[in-house]
Amino acid sequence: MDPHVGSGKIITAPIITEDGVPIKDPLVLLEAATPDQQASPITTKNGDEANQSSANRLTDKQTIEWKLTLHQIGLDVLRTDRSMVFYEKKENLSKLWDILAVYAWIDKEVGYCQGMSDLCSPMIVLLNDEADAFWCFERLMRRLRGNFRCTQQSVGVENQLQHLASIIQVLDPKLHDHLETLGGGDYLFAFRMFMVLFRRELSFGDSLYLWEMMWALEYDPDMFSTYEESGPATDRSAQGYKPRVKSTRQFGKYERANMKSATNGVDGPVPISVFLVASVLKENSQKLLQEARGLDDIIRILNNVNGNLDAKKACAGALKLHAKYLRKMQGKKA
Repeated sequence: MDPHVGSGKIITAPIITEDGVPIKDPLVLLEAATPDQQASPITTKNGDEANQSSANRLTDKQTIEWKLTLHQIGLDVLRTDRSMVFYEKKENLSKLWDILAVYAWIDKEVGYCQGMSDLCSPMIVLLNDEADAFWCFERLMRRLRGNFRCTQQSVGVENQLQHLASIIQVLDPKLHDHLETLGGGDYLFAFRMFMVLFRRELSFGDSLYLWEMMWALEYDPDMFSTYEESGPATDRSAQGYKPRVKSTRQFGKYERANMKSATNGVDGPVPISVFLVASVLKENSQKLLQEARGLDDIIRILNNVNGNLDAKKACAGALKLHAKYLRKMQGKKA
């Protein structure tokens, strides 16, 4: 789709106009190359280059939109995990860019959004093979892509933000009322935590530790099937497939609690990430009540969590809040 993909280069400036005309500006081509692969400046004579660009104009809207995102991906890649020695090697940066560029092409609905580089980076670091890293990221996005599906009317994590509001209202009504008074009743200040799963709040190692704990606690042996596309090759019901009855011991602790209380709704259970964010708010409840006088204060206090959040403690706190929330909800039903 584009010769830069797989070339070891990273696009950091637009390579196409919104009208589909390729940009042949020498500066763009220089920026597209990593320092050890600088492109030679291109000179034009008698407007031949401009005429050729017009002749090569693209008309396919989908291709134009994809090419317009490539430089934004490049800019985000250069900002991702920059403190890591791993990304001092230009080939590792280009791997991250390649994977995000290809994913943006295959996911027609969502494409590329800021935050995806934070989720993809661990795959590049942990897996040497670029293809393995891509498919692990693609499967991760099947689980998380809904977070990035935004419209003018709503944000992708809106359901989780609404769940968070409900949980805090039940478990800490005083804090909820205070946040609502300050204009934070929509809980959009927690947006980043959901989008990149605490990658910015924790160190690289701790964030992976947290991910593994979350997914172990939420584990459902049949969960993979919900991320497969329906069709002749994957529609198990069409093949007469019947899942075997499994012992609840095979499920994660968080999932077992949901099964026991029968809280799984139409959209499935509330992700444990919601209770993790709730535990962070509860941990900082007194500070928020005493110091927060506006949205900026809320964001400042939560930003101070960076580097001070303990993954194991956060998971333990989330499980306690989850159990307390279920008890209160069951008490209301009774």
